[in-house]
Amino acid sequence: MLNWLDSLDDTLKNSGQADKGADHTHWRSLSLYLLYRITLSLTLMFFFYSGSGPTFLGSVVPELFAITGTLYTALTFVSVLFFLWRSPNPVQQTYLALFVDISAILLLTHASGGVQTGMGMLIAVSIIAGALIIDGRAALLFAALAALAVITDQIYISLSKTFISPRFVQAGFLGAVFFATALLTLVLSGRVRASEKLAQDRANELNHLAKINAYVIQHMRTGVLVIDTSGTIIMMNDPAWHLLGMPTTTSGNQLVKASPELAHMLRKHHSGSKRRYYNFRSQRQGPELRAHFNPLGGEEKGDMLIFLEDTSQITREAQQMKLASLGRLTASIAHEIRNPLGAISHASQLFDESPNMNPADQRLTEIIKTNTARVNQVIENVLQLSRRDPGSPEKIQLKSWLKKVRNDLIKHQGFKRSEVLLQIEPEDTAITTDPEQLRQIVTNLCNNAREHGPKDNLSVQIIGGILQEFDHPVVDVIDNGPGIAPKVAKQIFEPFFTTRNTGTGLGLYIAKELSETNRIRLEYIPGPTGGSCFRLHFDQWQSGSRSA
Repeated sequence: MLNWLDSLDDTLKNSGQADKGADHTHWRSLSLYLLYRITLSLTLMFFFYSGSGPTFLGSVVPELFAITGTLYTALTFVSVLFFLWRSPNPVQQTYLALFVDISAILLLTHASGGVQTGMGMLIAVSIIAGALIIDGRAALLFAALAALAVITDQIYISLSKTFISPRFVQAGFLGAVFFATALLTLVLSGRVRASEKLAQDRANELNHLAKINAYVIQHMRTGVLVIDTSGTIIMMNDPAWHLLGMPTTTSGNQLVKASPELAHMLRKHHSGSKRRYYNFRSQRQGPELRAHFNPLGGEEKGDMLIFLEDTSQITREAQQMKLASLGRLTASIAHEIRNPLGAISHASQLFDESPNMNPADQRLTEIIKTNTARVNQVIENVLQLSRRDPGSPEKIQLKSWLKKVRNDLIKHQGFKRSEVLLQIEPEDTAITTDPEQLRQIVTNLCNNAREHGPKDNLSVQIIGGILQEFDHPVVDVIDNGPGIAPKVAKQIFEPFFTTRNTGTGLGLYIAKELSETNRIRLEYIPGPTGGSCFRLHFDQWQSGSRSA
């Protein structure tokens, strides 16, 4: 029995110590216990002084009942002050309250006629209330003290020869009730505390999982939004905020204010469309986005979970697959074409050295040389694509760097100084990209302008900076050529597409591929009065900071 009680006591102690909310629970239980004590003392005094209650109250020793009841009521209000001061701790306050209750109720019971009045059961109520706060040993100790006090009272009655008859059997049963209620309360309170601890542990686990989920969602590359049935944003992570152009309205506001285009796609989806994703642009010059709609709870018109993806990411993944295939293709090209091509070129040179060459044969050798050089250039371009790496981005000052590119065009690409004009505003514009790959992009665009531009009076303008209509840096390569027909403009970035018999059709394709690798958006803009403009958008030049 004692071992079981020790085990029960240890269990209660451990559960109380492990539960971080035990102190709060004790104060809450003590507040209810104090409310019971105040109600009990005031009720007893009201019944006694008004005479409207049970007639046995104070019927034997009214003076004792009056004094004890008054002191009991006063002490309960004093205990309220200790409770409000939060000193001493709730367990110590419960010890004092139990001692006062057992003493006061025993005296009130004696003054009213003894245990046969049933008032002794009020002590059991106090023991139950106290056992919910204090540990097992103390609760059983107070139960034993209460039982001993009741029996001692019966012994005093027996020895004092008063007209009250001693009731030892009832006193014994009452003591047993004290122990039984204490034990039962300890078992039940132990289970309650274990349940509270389990609930607290589960709450802590859920809170921990919620924090992990929030961290994962905020650090996903994919944008995530949750929209309720009224179109209000319940949740938006940082990637979604960036993809939508960093709107000032976020969670708690209408989606239509943050992104009218996405709100339109959502309405279109709710109207009965079976599509699970839509492509759109949240900003006129922003990246193309793909929105995936997933209804929460299985209801199409309920809350909606939206995933946002930058299609350039998908394009880059497809590009990597293309490059892998292209690498295998170029290895075959180098083996199957380049060696025979070298033999053809060498044979044409030997044939050209023949002393008996007539003009017709010389013309044929020139054709062979020209076309072998062209095929060799195609091979070089394709090999260049297959060998290129993702690059090493670094921050560069746009104007000073483009000056170096301009000088390189003049020294090594055959441009005249008057043919290449440079203008950057503001002059301190900076971008982050791979400088060597950007150099190749600009060089390809300038060479393309020269190949299609006028032979005399060629003009290539490199204009860049941050324009009024954009919030990111751009670089324009503008020429004064004839321009590109609208039907042809859709195909200019395709590999091997060319409008000239001597072209390889890879210059603009390589520029486009390198741009996508460096997260640069390359687009063609027809000139209003002729000529062409190829614009490089550096959308990822810097990252914004989200405002709440």
